[in-house]
Amino acid sequence: MRNDTSLLEFRTDLNLDLDGLDQGDLVSMAEAGQEIVEIYRVLAKTGDNLVGELIKGHETFYEWDHYPPGDVYDRETHGQYYFHTHPVEERFDDEHGHFHTFIRPRGMPPGIKPAPVPGYKAPDDPDDALSHLITIAMDNKGFPFRLFTVNRWVTGEVWYTAQDVKILLDYFRIDHTQPSWPVNRWVSAMICLFKPQIVALLDARDTAVSNWSARHQDRDVYEDRELEVTSFMDVSVEDQVRAVAAALLARS
Repeated sequence: MRNDTSLLEFRTDLNLDLDGLDQGDLVSMAEAGQEIVEIYRVLAKTGDNLVGELIKGHETFYEWDHYPPGDVYDRETHGQYYFHTHPVEERFDDEHGHFHTFIRPRGMPPGIKPAPVPGYKAPDDPDDALSHLITIAMDNKGFPFRLFTVNRWVTGEVWYTAQDVKILLDYFRIDHTQPSWPVNRWVSAMICLFKPQIVALLDARDTAVSNWSARHQDRDVYEDRELEVTSFMDVSVEDQVRAVAAALLARS
């Protein structure tokens, strides 16, 4: 992940109009925001943070390794995530590392199928046709500051259209305690709180891939190592919580 101006092509700006959201969506976002605030409060009482929760018990933190080893996987919802970090020269700005989030086919509603893209080969195990949802970048204090999408080769996922991935956002949930109940609840809540931003990033992802493919017609765009980050956006939990609260207050 190069830290240079070439990434500016993939920045997604969103003038978020929360007034256009359904009341139910706003309420869900507000609840998710309060969940995140509460998680921060409880962790702060013991000087802990989200990243620290996942690397506890590991004497050495290795770049590229998944934390926890083997990922977090909910066998009921089929949501999955892990945290890792790249070498410093490949990170986003002051990023400490990031969470990759996924959902596997057993957790998908009927009608969701892999996109018919060139070179697609179905995995031997149908449940390995997992979809990446969003990546959450963390600062060195263990707080999120950016959301971004990636090309297929980055995570080895199976490609689904943005339209389908947007549907899958509502199905992601990690509903167990291991390895960290606070982190599991936080990841689930983040996708709910920032759903409008993630939707915009997924649309931008597909546009970026299409534009790149048109410029490089001799390449397999989904395996092109020159295209890694496909869209990104800076975010703030505090700003989002305030904006949601203001939108709900305006309707009262």
